[in-house]
Order: sequence, then C-alpha cells, then structure tokens
Amino acid sequence: MGEIRIGISGWTYDGWRGDFYPRGLPRRQELSYAAARMGSVEINGSFYSLQRPTSYAAWRDQTPDDFCFAVKGGRYVTHMKRLRDVEAPLANFFASGVLELGRKLGPILWQLPERLEYDADLLAGFFGQLPRTMAEVAALARRHDGKLAEDRAVTHTPHGLGSQRVRHALEFRHASYCTDEAFALLREHDIACVISDSAGRWPMAEAVTSDLVYVRLHGDQELYTSGYSDAALDRWAERCLRWAKGADVVVYFDNDAKGFAPHDAVRLIERVSVG
Repeated sequence: MGEIRIGISGWTYDGWRGDFYPRGLPRRQELSYAAARMGSVEINGSFYSLQRPTSYAAWRDQTPDDFCFAVKGGRYVTHMKRLRDVEAPLANFFASGVLELGRKLGPILWQLPERLEYDADLLAGFFGQLPRTMAEVAALARRHDGKLAEDRAVTHTPHGLGSQRVRHALEFRHASYCTDEAFALLREHDIACVISDSAGRWPMAEAVTSDLVYVRLHGDQELYTSGYSDAALDRWAERCLRWAKGADVVVYFDNDAKGFAPHDAVRLIERVSVG
C-alpha cells in the first residue's frame, strides 16, 4: 500500500478563526494546529510570489517530523512565461528557500492557466528542466539570476538528503490535455496528472500517470465555496484506498471560501483511516 496524506491548500484564512481554529489561537500557531490534525498542507503563497528562506524554515519547524508539504510552483513560470524560457525563473523559484523544507519537501504542483492548450514539445521541454532529487534542486538553484539576492538564496543540499526524490504534478485546465497522447507524455516524464474536482468548471481526468496520485478538491457543487457531503467523501475515500494499492496519494481541499476545507479534510482522514 502506498501512503495517503490528506490536507488543505493554504492555512491562513480569516474566516477559519473561531471556527476551525479555536477562538484566541495566535495566528503564528495556526499551522501547528492544522498539522496536528492532518498529514500535509499545500503551500500556495509560493504561486503568487517567491517566499523567503526564513518562512520555509519556520514552516518546517512548526510541523511534526513526519509531516509533508506540497509546494505550488510560481505563476511567473506557468502563467506569465507560459513554460517558455523558464530556466532562470525555475532557478529563482527553487533557490527561494524550498530546500529549507528538507525531509518535509513533498511534491511540486504546477498549475497551468485555463487557456494554455496542450503542446507536446512545450511540455516535454519543461518537464526536462525539472529537478528530480534534492541535489538537482540545489544545482538548479545555483543558477539563479540577479532577481534573487544572494542573501535570499538557498543553494545547498540539506545534509544527507541529496538523493531524496522530488516529484512533480501537473494541473491543467484545458480539455485538450484529456487525451491518451497527453497522459502517455506525463507517464514518460513521471509527472502526476492532478485529479481536479472543480464542480465542472475545468476538466477532471482520473488518469494515473506516476506512482503519485495528486488530488485537488475545489468544491463539490460550487467552486471554492461548497462543502462535500458524507456521500461524496465516502466516494473519495474509496478512490483514495484504491489508488493507494499502487501509488502514494495526496489530497488537498481548496474549498476554503466558506471554511469547509479543513473540516472536510478531517472527515476524509477519518474515512480513510477507518478504511
């Protein structure tokens, strides 16, 4: 059986205070509180801007030893550069402190823009630049450019972790990716196809293309705002247990607008544990 980790996309939301987070809990303790109740979280601030090494180190230190972070790749790479000419932006992203997570570094998520259609050559070229071990992350990070100051760059491999594997997942939002050709390309490059539930807004392809199954649950009936019913969670639990027979599974709830995400994550964890 593979490992199943269930968590949330981000953890700092004002609407969760006094609800999921107990009233009066200091904001600096929110990550620790969430991490005590689930096996992983997705860092999504890294999508909007380069984070600081001190932030990654703090997140590492605030979580249990067996915890795992997924890190969302920067939108400068995916949405602005649209995967073209991204050697320096990739180096800057990986030099920004990702290595500080050490053993807790999990998969890297690359979310594509809605209008970016499938292009085999473009994708293959991008996949070929992605680091697959911590040592490769450090080597790429050392090629960062002047947009990232030296005092904000982390380019060393954590002690003893050079061979630690780094896995990648692709979340596409255009139907042109839902083909056997596209799935074969993902398998060839060992990239997980994100299974994205978006209340029908974007395509959902239940294709297993790696030994990692990466699931993002954006909302059952309404994007970002609706919670998951008991019946829906039962179905997702069954899927997770089935996928785990041949792969590791990570699931992140992103239906955060009305505070459902952390509660749904805990409810799914209970179902998978019982299963």
